[in-house]
Amino acid sequence: MQTKKTLRLVETGILLAAATILSVIQPFQLPFGGGITIFSMLPIVLLSYRHGVKWGLFSGLVYSVLQIATGFGTVKGFFVPEDYALAIGLCIVLLDYVLAYTVLGFGGAFRQRKPTTALILGTVLALSLRYAVHIVSGAVFFGAWAEWFFTQEGFYSFGAVLVERCSGTTLAVLYSVIYNGLYMIPELLLTTIAAAAVSKIPYITKKM
Repeated sequence: MQTKKTLRLVETGILLAAATILSVIQPFQLPFGGGITIFSMLPIVLLSYRHGVKWGLFSGLVYSVLQIATGFGTVKGFFVPEDYALAIGLCIVLLDYVLAYTVLGFGGAFRQRKPTTALILGTVLALSLRYAVHIVSGAVFFGAWAEWFFTQEGFYSFGAVLVERCSGTTLAVLYSVIYNGLYMIPELLLTTIAAAAVSKIPYITKKM
């Protein structure tokens, strides 16, 4: 029993380190946060698949703390001296970091199915949940940028149409869906392909 616990801790440490390193490598970055990484969320999905959702959620929570630490330059920008802004900054961090990365722990929700199916469905669920959290955060806290975003020179022609036909909450949500989708949808697709590939490796698909 002690050996299994030790193995789980060692494996978790290695995969969390791998996830953190991969998250720093971003071939594509957006100007206001977010970017496509090299399968950085797959290690958390694997931890949840191999050790269960509870351990996956714990691993996701630890990973969120590591993301706050490695992205501290961005995180501290959410906080300014005014009290109301401090509260908003805290809410942004709780959503965009703590909750968004913790939900990756649901990657093992289908672990009772065949390995390939389990990892594909788990990856889609986990990354979709993270995407959903970013949509909420973006609409609530960054929705004021929507009109500016859609009317930038060189933006797709439908941007002006959206501004003309939508306003308020609707425009903010559309902005958040599109902005966050620019990196989350490609990341979801790439990570799902990677999950399908590693599902063929016997050691990885062995549940603890």
